[in-house]
Amino acid sequence: METTKQYARPDQFEGRLPLTQAIPLGLQHVLAMFVGNLTPILIITNLCAAMGGAEEFAAIQVSLLQNAMLVAGIVTLVQLYAVGPIGGKVPIIMGTSSGFIGVFQSVVNVMGGGIVAYGAIMGASIIGGLFETVLGAFLKPLRRFFPAVVTGTVVLSIGLSLIGVGVGSFGGGTGAKDYGSLENLLIGLAVMVIVLAFKHGAKGLASSSCILLGIICGYVICAVLPFFLSTTGVTADGVEYTKAWVLSWDKVAEASWFAVPQLMPIKPVFDLRAILPVMIMFIVTAVETVGDISGVTEGGMGREATDTELSGGIICDGLGSSFAALFGVLPNTSFSQNVGLVTMTKIVNRMALACGAVFLVLCGLFPKLAALVSIMPQSVLGGAAVIMFSSIVMSGIQLITREPLTARSMSIVSVALGLGYGLGANSAVLSGLPQAVQLVFGGSGIVPAAFVAIVMNVLLPQEKAQA
Repeated sequence: METTKQYARPDQFEGRLPLTQAIPLGLQHVLAMFVGNLTPILIITNLCAAMGGAEEFAAIQVSLLQNAMLVAGIVTLVQLYAVGPIGGKVPIIMGTSSGFIGVFQSVVNVMGGGIVAYGAIMGASIIGGLFETVLGAFLKPLRRFFPAVVTGTVVLSIGLSLIGVGVGSFGGGTGAKDYGSLENLLIGLAVMVIVLAFKHGAKGLASSSCILLGIICGYVICAVLPFFLSTTGVTADGVEYTKAWVLSWDKVAEASWFAVPQLMPIKPVFDLRAILPVMIMFIVTAVETVGDISGVTEGGMGREATDTELSGGIICDGLGSSFAALFGVLPNTSFSQNVGLVTMTKIVNRMALACGAVFLVLCGLFPKLAALVSIMPQSVLGGAAVIMFSSIVMSGIQLITREPLTARSMSIVSVALGLGYGLGANSAVLSGLPQAVQLVFGGSGIVPAAFVAIVMNVLLPQEKAQA
């Protein structure tokens, strides 16, 4: 009994835990975000490849996924322990942001896809990350512009913009020749049912890692199906193709067991058509990070976040995203999935989360693991992604309703979603406006919704307290 006194409890941020306790608790956090950390890269690289340069992307995709795991681990460690002003010393897991997917989709469409479009995304991420760093340094005077109703509206619009992406993957991937086939839909549905079964029918680690377990089952289903179904189909033009759900094991076999991550696998391209909308998205990301840090401190530690924690967290977001772009990885930000896990379990111990971060770094050194993820069928990904992206919607609703809804807050949410998100999601409405406006506000709906929410929060008078 005497020796246990030197250890902290899992619900204490500071202090050591026994490794037998810290490692599984850290892995639980990694399992909650592992798939989400790699999903955005799969979606954006597949989109770029579909519009040109498929062979080039096939050659580097494994390297990008490998780098994504390494970068997430390093940036998480910085967020947990801080290097000077970089890092909030808060129980946050960092990873590749799915919030940028909508904006990056519009950039890819404007740039015409291929390696050049992905390079433009990297260039914009470097500039945008530095821009967010500046925002973090001056957060204190800006904090009043981002109450829960604004951050919640932003998170809600992010989730809404991603649901369509998840459904596209559910059908086998929008570029697939068998898109929407019964096989793809049933695979996606099976994964979704399995995820829900683990989530609500199991407890502990099995419940918290339901997304990963669902995807593993999806792999098993796709590995078994060739024994019962044909792996090829024929287009209306008589061209034979391989079905989207077929696993390409050759890619895993060709990947090496160990490799040092490659710096700048894709050369950054600095193009204003990408930089402007991405910079605005980094403002949105700063708002979302304020919400995430507030969520873990309130839900896991029972107090409000300090200005120092918020500022350091946003600075880590920004510099971490610029650092990620140097390795060909999309922006790294705080992970909302882990905020929910912290709130549910109250596990905030820094050593436990650091064990998870070290595991991510180790994963980044083994390309075979990255290759195994890269061959994931889109329908398997979609079955999990629909649930993941819908959970972001619910996170936004929770933030909005953290305080009692008033006529003022309801007006902010309704107009931001109705006008802001509506304009962005139906970008043809903006076709008569200058191209710069279309680039910034068209495409995903996230940027205009955030802009409208921030402006309305400033302009609408505060409601007087009832006497």
